[in-house]
Amino acid sequence: MNQQLFTNARASTPVSGFHGQLFAASMLAFVGLFVVGLLLLLAADVLYSGPDALRGVFELKRIQASLWLSLWTSGLTVLIGLALAVPMGYALSRYRFPGHALVDSMVDLPIILPPLVVGLSLLVFFTEPPFRSPPLPGVLAYWLTYWTRAIGTHLIFQPKGIVLCQLLVSASFGIRAVKLTFDGIDPRVEHVAMTLGCTRAGAFFRVALPMARRGIIVGGILIWTRAFGIFGPLMVFVGAVSMRTEVLPTTIYLEQSVGNIEVALAVAILMIVLATVGLVTVRIVGLRGK
Repeated sequence: MNQQLFTNARASTPVSGFHGQLFAASMLAFVGLFVVGLLLLLAADVLYSGPDALRGVFELKRIQASLWLSLWTSGLTVLIGLALAVPMGYALSRYRFPGHALVDSMVDLPIILPPLVVGLSLLVFFTEPPFRSPPLPGVLAYWLTYWTRAIGTHLIFQPKGIVLCQLLVSASFGIRAVKLTFDGIDPRVEHVAMTLGCTRAGAFFRVALPMARRGIIVGGILIWTRAFGIFGPLMVFVGAVSMRTEVLPTTIYLEQSVGNIEVALAVAILMIVLATVGLVTVRIVGLRGK
């Protein structure tokens, strides 16, 4: 019986001859061209800036401040983003409610929305709140307008505003990653836990959440890589004040605008290295999950 199954399996296996090898080579050629193109661009950046520029740029206090601001704001964004992504991803995965498809689509809206629109919308919201228009009562409209502007004074052109911009642009990536992870976890596992005495919350914290830890890690890394590199919203909402609101992407823009191409490329290489580490980590975690 086993011999018959083995024979049938061999008979059904497609034969890869010359035409199959030629087709595979043509497909892989596109992969090679794309990868070689990226490597040539990276090599051009490194060769143009030179090792001396790469070493010297990180001795500048302004670059050090920009790097530190980028790191702590993006790190805080990851923590806040995951605090939103875990419950939102679980709710969208497990529950169905009126307008579920619309809400699920709106979660992905910041992914396709031009980032510059996010910064402009934030600036308008906190400088000219829309609450004064009808049908809100006058007292409520005044109260909302007052507090929105008061909060805006602590965000506009302030380091805290960087976190808000990063969160709005990058949180959707974490939410989507966590939701897909919970989609892959069989709900019956939680149901079994509830039959053994767990509450719904207990089944979530003791069963679903530990099983989703790899997806949560991937979601956090995706949030960080996206938040670390945003530029447009920051220029509109917080500006690029040196030693205050200047992060690495704005440093690249400012340096190349005044002709310091070597410094701009050195900072760009640093961002490329950090982004590559993040992407490789995502791949390693994903493969281990499989």
